[in-house]
Amino acid sequence: MMKLILVLLSAMLCMSSTSVSAFAPSFPTAPVRSATLQFTTPSAPMSTTATSTTLFGKKAARALGNARKGKSERVKKVKDDVIEVEATVIESLPNAMFRCTIDGAPETQEPVLATISGKIRKFFVKILVGDKVTIELSPYDLTRGRITFRKR
Repeated sequence: MMKLILVLLSAMLCMSSTSVSAFAPSFPTAPVRSATLQFTTPSAPMSTTATSTTLFGKKAARALGNARKGKSERVKKVKDDVIEVEATVIESLPNAMFRCTIDGAPETQEPVLATISGKIRKFFVKILVGDKVTIELSPYDLTRGRITFRKR
């Protein structure tokens, strides 16, 4: 009997301290991206009317992607567990491996053994001795790296 009273009191306390929606299941909703396009259509020879169309989902993403196409800046994903450094290739080795010196490092530091990344391999970017490159170093082994970009 005492347990029943205790359960009822705790339920009443819970109901009074929170709203009823706290007991309803809540589903996270994904943010909806939308893009608004303006179209002008001539309705008369001299006047024009503007109509607004709102795009959602894939079409909105496609519209935003098309606006980004003409830009020449390099967009990269941000990686938090790698160290990016600028380097110069000093030796070319077999199997797409290169020995590189880090720019601004003291002469006593040993060179980094770097391989080329998948995108550079895919698009047949040629890397020669003396090229300036961007290297991603692993925080676990600072003597090995991955060449991710060749400077022009």
